[in-house]
Amino acid sequence: MEHVLVAGSTGEAAALTEGERSRLTMAVRDALPDDVAVLAGTGAPSSYQAMRLTSQAVDAGADAVLALSPKGSHELRTYFTAVAHVAGDTPVLGYHFPAMSAPGIPVGMLQELPIAGCKDSTGDPTRLLQELTETEVPIFVGSTAVLAMAGPMGAAGAILQAGNVAPELCVRAFGGDTGAQLALAEAHLATKDRAPNGTKELMAARWGTATHSRIR
Repeated sequence: MEHVLVAGSTGEAAALTEGERSRLTMAVRDALPDDVAVLAGTGAPSSYQAMRLTSQAVDAGADAVLALSPKGSHELRTYFTAVAHVAGDTPVLGYHFPAMSAPGIPVGMLQELPIAGCKDSTGDPTRLLQELTETEVPIFVGSTAVLAMAGPMGAAGAILQAGNVAPELCVRAFGGDTGAQLALAEAHLATKDRAPNGTKELMAARWGTATHSRIR
């Protein structure tokens, strides 16, 4: 199923007010057909904040929420249980990205959390192998570096910044096309090292969108 992520954790969500995030989610949901899922980023430093953002995202029409694990937290069961409680029937995806919010979610804990899947943006092939062989949790890769590996091995999907720039290549690479994987190198490096500005520059070159950013 195709999906669009609103207010992703490594984009400019932190520069938006809660009202802006809700209005953005509503606008995206209204603009897309029903068969395209809208995910909303609702991760936050505390359970209380994540619960508020999750509740607002659900009210705004999000089909699922993506919750980044809080920085420095070892009480992940409490955090994700709180998020899942306010989400109700709306699926919650955990988000493992220790470079953004350490320590992240240990592989051994994935099965214990009330989540419908996990996005892993590390690009670590060893961790991906562990996730796919040691758990039954659907895994969505968040790094373009491992797409050609992830798809053929059974990952559930991909949630990528580079999808804004080269969606066709991302689809082909996830299907196992190593040529497409190599062709994504520029987009991968731009999104990895210079997000969100690098992504916006590539989007502007292809789609004619604006390059200005709220994050300086």
